[in-house]
Amino acid sequence: MYDVIIIGAGVSGAAAARELSRYQAKICVIDKEEDVCCGTSKANSAIVHAGYDAVPGSLKAKLNVRGNELMGGLAKELDFPFERRGSLVLCLSEDDMFGLQELYDRGVANGVKDMRILSRDEVLRMEPNVTDKVYAALYAPTAGIVCPFGLNIALAENACENGVEFKFDTEVEEIRKLDEGYELDTSRGILRAKYVVNAAGVYADRFHNMVSDRKIHITARRGDYCLLDKETGGHVGRTIFALPGKLGKGVLVTPTIHGNLLVGPTAVDVEDKEAVNTTSEGLKQLLEKAGISVKNIPAKQVITSFAGLRAHEDGGDFIIGEAEDAKGFIDCAGIESPGIASCPAIGEMIAEILRDRMGLQKKEHFIPTRRGITNPNALSMEERNAMIIENPAYGNIVCRCEMVTEGEIIDAIRRPIGAKSLDGVKRRTRAGMGRCQSGFCAPRVMEILARECGVSMFDITKSGGESQLVVGTNKDMI
Repeated sequence: MYDVIIIGAGVSGAAAARELSRYQAKICVIDKEEDVCCGTSKANSAIVHAGYDAVPGSLKAKLNVRGNELMGGLAKELDFPFERRGSLVLCLSEDDMFGLQELYDRGVANGVKDMRILSRDEVLRMEPNVTDKVYAALYAPTAGIVCPFGLNIALAENACENGVEFKFDTEVEEIRKLDEGYELDTSRGILRAKYVVNAAGVYADRFHNMVSDRKIHITARRGDYCLLDKETGGHVGRTIFALPGKLGKGVLVTPTIHGNLLVGPTAVDVEDKEAVNTTSEGLKQLLEKAGISVKNIPAKQVITSFAGLRAHEDGGDFIIGEAEDAKGFIDCAGIESPGIASCPAIGEMIAEILRDRMGLQKKEHFIPTRRGITNPNALSMEERNAMIIENPAYGNIVCRCEMVTEGEIIDAIRRPIGAKSLDGVKRRTRAGMGRCQSGFCAPRVMEILARECGVSMFDITKSGGESQLVVGTNKDMI
């Protein structure tokens, strides 16, 4: 019997686990995938929104602004990359100034700091590659960019170090109320908990509806993205938005924390909650819409495209709290944009709910910090040479595009909640995220995984499950 089971190891579930690990409780996070950060959290815009878009008084508004405030300190504590670059929402005509002013007023009501409405000349001085048709823009300097993988993994690793248990490849099939708590039928046996946190992304409605007569409905909203080479990373210095429409903030153009340029997303509601395929129509539409806001986007420099799913609840707001007719079942549902920005505050809110419900006591020895994987390229030459002398694996470049060493890959595998797949290594080290998209380094990364995990190359997968990369009958050959 666990005190708390958290369903879902994305940023919301991991943030909740990290905050709950401050208290004396037996906590377990379960996920149907083979690793953290395998759902919505791995495929998004990686934007820490300032908080001017959400309706004043909504949970989105409250948690976005609070999460934004917490992100800088959290990045220092948990050693993941985050930068406050600021954002611009472009207005292309005087007729649209009402919409821009409305956003500004919302931001003021929500408590967003230091916003300004800029003139055309001010915008072009700040961002010379935005469209010449720009009339004005809302500037929010508190907006930022983050590595969603780094954020998610850091939260989970710190939670794990503080005693939280993680179970992967564990799909919840049924949830039953008990006299005290809940019983979960999973693909790996029965688990029981006094309290359940439902942070299951696009599947959160399914689990809520198993225990509550007050049904919720989540639509999977697919968004296509294009990622451009690092040569294009300076095309804009801030996140560039168009004025938002009924389906959200529209297509943005933004630098990434690692120096690329990202364009996206589209917004298409889909029935299949696993439909993360891109479409040629979607990608074409994406670049056309982005070109309205930013000129001369170097589309020939696209190195990959991908799609993610947002968990849009019919009510349009986050649902966080105990289900009214299911005592001890805590929903964390409908977490779409600004979910990344809000996740530190989401974790805080869930931990406070459970602390009060359960009467939890703080630990004497909570570990608030975590150190990420050391990147030799970030060190001085003297420090790097000393590191290589101590461990020659840090002198062996495996991924040439991103200059990732064997030492970093070994570290990624051996860490708490270590990588078990090619994508797991990629999320932790960026090996395979560069221009060649693992065309060169994949076989070598697989060799290291097989050696470190003590398995055959036949057992190495791209992303868990049945995604084996080497197939055949004569396993003795490898």
